[in-house]
Order: sequence, then C-alpha cells, then structure tokens
Amino acid sequence: MQNSIISRLVETRHVLPADEHQIEQDVLAATGRHMAGFAGSLREIYDALIAQTPIAEGVSLTPVDQDGTKGWWIRPSGVPAGRAILFLHGGAYMLGSAAAYRGFASQIAVRADVATFVPDYPLAPEQPFPAAFDAAIAARRWLGGQGFAQIAMTGDSAGGALALAALQETSETSPPVASVVVFSPWLDLAFTGPSFNSPATHDPIFQPQVLTGAAAAYLNGADPRDGRASPLYAIPARLPPLAIQVGTDELLLDDALRYAKAAAERGGEVRLDIHEGLHHVFQRSTSERPSARRALDAAAGFIARHWA
Repeated sequence: MQNSIISRLVETRHVLPADEHQIEQDVLAATGRHMAGFAGSLREIYDALIAQTPIAEGVSLTPVDQDGTKGWWIRPSGVPAGRAILFLHGGAYMLGSAAAYRGFASQIAVRADVATFVPDYPLAPEQPFPAAFDAAIAARRWLGGQGFAQIAMTGDSAGGALALAALQETSETSPPVASVVVFSPWLDLAFTGPSFNSPATHDPIFQPQVLTGAAAAYLNGADPRDGRASPLYAIPARLPPLAIQVGTDELLLDDALRYAKAAAERGGEVRLDIHEGLHHVFQRSTSERPSARRALDAAAGFIARHWA
C-alpha cells in the first residue's frame, strides 16, 4: 500500500492480494453468465444482478411512498436519531431501483450504524435529464422534512454523480451534508477523461459505446458539461469531507482522479482509494471478496468519523 498527500488529498493505492486474483475472475465470469442467461428485460436483469449483494443481518426494511418520495429505509437496530445516509443508486440513469439496492445499502448501513434511505428516482429515456438530479435534490430536502439534522450521502456510478451533483443544493430546507462517499462515480458525460479514451484501458464491465449511448439517452440533447449531469464541471467552492473509491480497470478511472484533485485544490478534505486490478463498483461483491468488505469498512469508517 502506497500513500501520497497533495494539498488535502490523501491518495492510497491498494494492491490486489494474490489470493484475490482468481476471485476477481470468478466474479466477472459469474456476472457474464448472469447477463447471458437471464430471461427478462434489461432492467430486470440488472436488478437481479444488483440484488445478489446480501441484505445484512439485523436490519429492518421499510418501504416509503410519501409526499412524492418513494424508496426504502434500511435501519440497523438502535441507530442514533438525527442522522441518516442518503444512498443514490447507480445504473447509468436508465437502470436500477431502490429495492434492488437494499442489500448493497444495508452493508454500508450496518457498518456505519446509521439509518439509510435509498430513493427511487425517474429513469431515462422515459424521464431524461434533469429528472434524476431533481429527484436527488427532492430526496435530500425530504430527509430534512423528516427531522434529520445532518446526513451523509453515498452512491455508486451514476448514483455517485447524483450525490456530488446534489451538493450544489444550498437551500436551508436541505439538511447539511457531513460527508460524501462515492464508488466509481460517473462524473463526466462529455467523456474527456484519458482513461475513457485510451486504448490501453481494458474495462471488463463497459465498452465505451455503452456509456456514450446511456449518456445520450439521459441527456436528451442537454449540454453534457452541465454540472447537474457532470459534476466534474461544477465542483462547489466548499465541500464536505469526501471519499472516492475506484478500480484501476475502469473507463471512469480518470473521472475519479480529476474530481479528487480539483476538490482538494479547493481546500476540501479528500480521500481517494484506488484499487488495483478491480472493476467498476467491485464493492457490491461482499460475499465473494475480502477487498469489497475492506472497502466498505473504510467507507463506513469515513462516514462515522465526520458527523458534526
């Protein structure tokens, strides 16, 4: 493990242990079999894949359909009042659901010992940009209306982008954000990152045309550099403490690297964890890989340390 500190950026590179190389290949092979063999729509296939992350023991699951907000509460027993995690799910703005992400969110909730809310938000192409962004802002305000004095925000991929984009909200009706943790965030829908455009990048999850097609469907003609869609272009002058986790085997690697550097240059506290030899949102594989469990332990610890 190697560390470097630039300004307030703490960057850690995690070498994949030798005994986990085969686990990585096994996880990728199982994902391929799932995608090839599942009968159903793409949204059903994706939800079934995401739902493979087990629901942590000792949590209660409660559906929400209130005041235009839908989603799920995941509550470990005995959690403190006044705090909540807002978990925004991924799926390239076209896939994913709160129900499917209950397992992944529960793994963070129990580690952080905080009630966690996963909202459903409108999906493209039926409801394109800025519908998902507006829903993320509405979910943050809704938590304020529920009496939460402070929140942490987290999300994977497109959900990570929504979490960072939601920091643009400055209304007093939104509770303050104590920290943000994002996993493989998709932050640049203009696709200017070197890792996205380099033929040397071998991403086992995405081909470039998959992401460019999803971006086109979501944007529906909007400017890809609009900060509500691409938070890389609208980093606030003041940020809460931020942790970013990303794998080296990702087209989106440089989305994370560039945001982390720019956020630190603004004076923010930024922890950047780069996991060598791992793919997009590897943290979901909590049953199979110790590295996923360690990464979520670190994410929850970061959240726990930064409550006001």
